[in-house]
Amino acid sequence: MFSHLNAEGNPAMVDVGGKTVSRRTARARSIVVLGPDIMQHLAPSGSTGTEITTKKGPVFQTAIIAGTMAAKRTDVLIPLCHSLGLDNCQITITTEGTDAIVDCLVSTEGKTGVEMEALVGASVAALTIYDMCKAFSHDIVIKETRLMEKTGGKRDFRRE
Repeated sequence: MFSHLNAEGNPAMVDVGGKTVSRRTARARSIVVLGPDIMQHLAPSGSTGTEITTKKGPVFQTAIIAGTMAAKRTDVLIPLCHSLGLDNCQITITTEGTDAIVDCLVSTEGKTGVEMEALVGASVAALTIYDMCKAFSHDIVIKETRLMEKTGGKRDFRRE
């Protein structure tokens, strides 16, 4: 039986009332294939590493803010997610070849995991990169978004 279905088969939020509070962390990754037309605009930006600047502003810095805002509001976007107060949300964006690699690490002390918050944060940051770079090219591909690791709860998980 799926955890988000009640005995009658209807959608239901999982009751976490009986769970114990523990430290919960999750890290998700989205890979955005930007291609050479966009990567030619990548330039050093002082202490923040490299950045793509468009008429809309600094792409990676804006994506970090958007992803953080989204992670904090996951319960509004995903219907059966619990409302969580995140203790931390860190988004990093690096480049490798023509890819932008978005990592979103979130943590909280709670009764339920933060995998969805990490996935939403990485996804929205990737979508923001797409939005801000589409004037350069529409050949952008958000190749994958996946959970990389989680701690807390029944079992830990780490993708190699």
